[in-house]
Amino acid sequence: MSKIRVEKLTKIFGSHPHEGLRMLDAGKSNQEIRAAGHAVGCANVCFDVEEGELLVVMGLSGSGKSTLIRCLNLLNSVTRGHVYVDGEDITAYSTKQLLEYRRRKISMVFQHFALFPYRTITDNAAYGLEVQGVNADQRRQRAREALQLVGLKGWEDAYPGQLSGGMQQRVGLARALAVKSDILLMDEAFSALDPLIRRDMQHELVQLQQRMKKTIVFITHDLDEALQLGDRIVLMKDGRVVQFGTPEDILNNPANAYVERFVEHVDLSRVLTARAALTRARVVAYPKDGPRTVLHKMNEENFTSIIVVERDYTFRGTISLDAAEQAVRDGARNIEGLIERTPAIGPDTQLTKVINALAAWPYSLPVVDETSGECLGVVTRTGVINVLADNPASGKQADDPGPPAAATHTAAVARGVSA
Repeated sequence: MSKIRVEKLTKIFGSHPHEGLRMLDAGKSNQEIRAAGHAVGCANVCFDVEEGELLVVMGLSGSGKSTLIRCLNLLNSVTRGHVYVDGEDITAYSTKQLLEYRRRKISMVFQHFALFPYRTITDNAAYGLEVQGVNADQRRQRAREALQLVGLKGWEDAYPGQLSGGMQQRVGLARALAVKSDILLMDEAFSALDPLIRRDMQHELVQLQQRMKKTIVFITHDLDEALQLGDRIVLMKDGRVVQFGTPEDILNNPANAYVERFVEHVDLSRVLTARAALTRARVVAYPKDGPRTVLHKMNEENFTSIIVVERDYTFRGTISLDAAEQAVRDGARNIEGLIERTPAIGPDTQLTKVINALAAWPYSLPVVDETSGECLGVVTRTGVINVLADNPASGKQADDPGPPAAATHTAAVARGVSA
């Protein structure tokens, strides 16, 4: 079950929202509805958020993203549709249930820090607990714990005016964390920060999320920020969802021309991961294989090295052509003792890091599941180039040569290995 499920959520602003709803259902445009005195905030929005997921809702000004996030805690009433949290329809809550939901289940971090200037940082961070009625000693302790989480240990007795903008935003985040709510709503939380501080806060949020595993809905108008933070992205335009998926889904398969224009200037190497360039290993060796068998496999594919896996595809390493030839001369029965430790990458490694790794390694890079140890396939230089050039891979796995100056490259070229 999803942590949050949004079903056909529609919000119409105006004195007679149901008249605007009737016009929407009749196929009238947003402009026609606005001319009649109404405004479409959201129209038939559907998506889900998994527990522990960081979902980004993005779009330009007027796209409906901020209207949407305020429907998740009912700061905006819902004209039609449903919002389910842990399976409960919050749009049907009584006033008492809604108050309890806002106090304990969900917290919000705003673009503007909204700190009390004459309260200490600790008292600002403890404000949500004060609203909950938590006693003074306990709320100060929990506030200090939250401040430490966001990197403000030692500033507990300072005042907002003594802090930089980034530090003040951390206080706002600490205030949300202190109440220990399951869900964080972050509405353009980093938009008011300088670019360098903003990048630092993005990095810190990702690290914090790895430890806390909160369910976060993050609003932004910045595509780079969305791609940096989001496990999945809801892309909105004119109150409607135009695409919903992972960053790679959106970059690789834009739903329409509007999305294409959004993503056309993105640096793919900083967003795409090894998964985008992953191909299956055409041939592998097993530890019990004899060296002649391994040599035959390599010669058939014109490889200068081959990946070694167990029968269940648990990754062991590689063996080079030179090592296999020497093992034949030595009369070795198998390659068990010849397996070399090899650089390997995870499937979620950014392509920038993959490129750096390929520059330092003369062969294709094994891609290994960090949890199971299974070899998922390989990434080659050709595969990375094809992805970045938006050129479909040829399907033929090649054993890539190393950097031109490397001795390994010279040996590979001498054996006729293709790039």
